[in-house]
Amino acid sequence: MTSNPTEKGKTSVLVLSSIGFTLMFAVWLMFGVLGIPIRKELGLTDVRLSWLAAIAILNGSFWRLLFGILADRFGGRIVFTLLVVATIFPSYMVSRAATYEELMVWAFFVGLAGNAFSVGVSWTSAWYPREQKGFALGVFGAGNVGASVTKLIGPALIAIIPAAGLAGGWIPGGWRFVPFLYCLLLALTAAAIWIFTPKQDLKPGADRPVLEMLNPLKHLRVWRFSLYYVVVFGAYVALSVWLPKYYVDVYGMELKQAALLTALFIFPASLLRPVGGYFSDKFGARRMMYWVFGVMLAATFLLSLPGGKIILNVPTSVEPSGQREAFSFATNATWFTILIFIVGICMGVGKAAVYKYIPEYFPGDVGAVGGLVGMLGALGGFFLPPMFASVYEWTFIPQSTFFLMFLLTAVSFGWLHLTVISLLQKASPALENQLDFNDTPAEAA
Repeated sequence: MTSNPTEKGKTSVLVLSSIGFTLMFAVWLMFGVLGIPIRKELGLTDVRLSWLAAIAILNGSFWRLLFGILADRFGGRIVFTLLVVATIFPSYMVSRAATYEELMVWAFFVGLAGNAFSVGVSWTSAWYPREQKGFALGVFGAGNVGASVTKLIGPALIAIIPAAGLAGGWIPGGWRFVPFLYCLLLALTAAAIWIFTPKQDLKPGADRPVLEMLNPLKHLRVWRFSLYYVVVFGAYVALSVWLPKYYVDVYGMELKQAALLTALFIFPASLLRPVGGYFSDKFGARRMMYWVFGVMLAATFLLSLPGGKIILNVPTSVEPSGQREAFSFATNATWFTILIFIVGICMGVGKAAVYKYIPEYFPGDVGAVGGLVGMLGALGGFFLPPMFASVYEWTFIPQSTFFLMFLLTAVSFGWLHLTVISLLQKASPALENQLDFNDTPAEAA
């Protein structure tokens, strides 16, 4: 009896793609931490420094659709390996850059690492059966925790390795040691992926014309899934960058403490993706998104309430001025952290649920559809922080950040609910529990 190659190779694909994605995600977002010593060394303004991180995020977003299609067509093994290899040299050159212009060039090429997500989604989905796709994609997507890797190891490594470096300067020191270490780890990862994953790869898009692979993008539901992903992933990336500043400005914390509390948001928003995938397999992606958006609406509404008090003008013999405090409200740091932790849980579950949708509706086009959804979600992570800043400048209320998130979540929840109502009006109510598995013409969205 011939063994099933899918059963034989799927575990190695999942493990190594997840490890590779975690490392690539850490490389992609490393300037979020390295920016502080870089700014000090090169004397950069905040604006110039922000562009250093932004150019990496943009290059890790724009090509996700292309790389997803390439993975479907040629197989995830070769595309993932080549992408990791392509990131090694730019990472090394970041460690050797001496000017801001050099850093900008190599940060752009390092940004290619962000495209590993759409490759890994296509590759993992191809190897797992329908009833396990949600969990498998959730495990892979937990590599988002790479956003915390540099935050956790970067400051310690920068402090331990002398600025002059080691081995006569061959090994750079200070902040430069981090990208140097990453280029070594990338080389080891590329070798492991190539050696230990099945040589006979699965290629769901092989021999299909590119235009045919792009056909699913004309469906409105693909863009709806993209909006969902902006809420659960784009906002996750944005808050990962924004929260340390929020803790410092609103609660007067030290940066080290603010970074640690931010990690309490990042970990559930990343590590709970497998849990979200499991529940999406069991109960359906749409049902999970109802819970995700519902809880996020409640949490972001509370987070958006500005601190203040209500004063009543009621003159009395005791208080002739008539001013009496009737109600005061303020979210202290503890309650804020609890609420943001809940938001992180929702995002972790929601990210898996969105990617459970894709192979259900587009089983042969996971690379193209997943690439577009991932691209727009990642771009949301780029555009939301400037939007947070603009709303704050307009209102001077720090909590306006979360009111913007509340509105974005409300729009997504409303679209989801209207879609379900439309389907139920056009189809039998008996289909209600099967909405995640039937791509029926009744669902126009």
